[in-house]
Amino acid sequence: MPTAPPTVGVPTPPWRRLTVGEPGPEFEARPPSGPGAHDFPDTECDGWSTPQFTLRFASVRGAKHRYYRQPRQDAARAAVHEPSGSVVFAVADGVSSASHAEVGAAEACRAVVRRMLDLLSHQPGPLNLHEVAQHAAARLWQLARWETDGREPEPGEVTGRYATTLVLGVAYPDPAGCAVDIGRIGDSGAWLLDLAGGTYQALFETKTGADVTVVSNEVRPLPQVPDPLPSTAVRPVPGQALLIGTDGFGDPLGEGDGQVGALFARHLGAPEPPSPPWLAHLLDFSRATFDDDRTLLVLWPRAGVAAP
Repeated sequence: MPTAPPTVGVPTPPWRRLTVGEPGPEFEARPPSGPGAHDFPDTECDGWSTPQFTLRFASVRGAKHRYYRQPRQDAARAAVHEPSGSVVFAVADGVSSASHAEVGAAEACRAVVRRMLDLLSHQPGPLNLHEVAQHAAARLWQLARWETDGREPEPGEVTGRYATTLVLGVAYPDPAGCAVDIGRIGDSGAWLLDLAGGTYQALFETKTGADVTVVSNEVRPLPQVPDPLPSTAVRPVPGQALLIGTDGFGDPLGEGDGQVGALFARHLGAPEPPSPPWLAHLLDFSRATFDDDRTLLVLWPRAGVAAP
């Protein structure tokens, strides 16, 4: 009986950009310009699993920045704390009016993840997310001092260079599933997605809620750290996914009951989580008027695995 020919090396059609509703304009992305812009690639993604969690994140440059040769100003970082099995994460959206917004977002995420890993290694109990956010703010002040040759900058100078939103959190495994503490500065968001029903529960106030009559784009970004820090604690279980995203994702998502919500519920609720490149492909959907950078981090608690 003849055997089927091997498929290795057979070319496959390129992924076509997904369209949701009325598409936005199509054009070839232009390279970002300016010193250091090459350090912020158009698209970034990552993903891995531990015995307790599966994690994916992706960050893509929006159409506006692709057209005007500006770098992606969103960032995300995540890491596992090996001794405890906890997962720490940060998502940031550099404020467009800041001259180095992409640097502020990336450095805030790096500072948050490093600080949380260090604290988990040296202290028992839940992390103080307010202190972690202050550490990230201190990092932005440090960058501004370097820019001013050691002179103490004014608060407006730090904000004018590096202002960014920030969502930071830590997921602790336990025998019942996991416990997640989340803090927020600015207007990036967090949601619980019911994978079977495809419904989204916003964990923070949104700009597009049913009770919002006037949409505001005003934010109070890092390096400002509100006291108390807006925060929440959730216990996602298998059958749910925790989503952390910038407003480039949150604005088209809305209440989650439209086409964007259905698209992500279908793929995030599949029997297997999407690969990191596929999540980036989903996130790069085309929809008219939505041209901002988009970043999404997704955490699935895994079933039937005991905490260490």
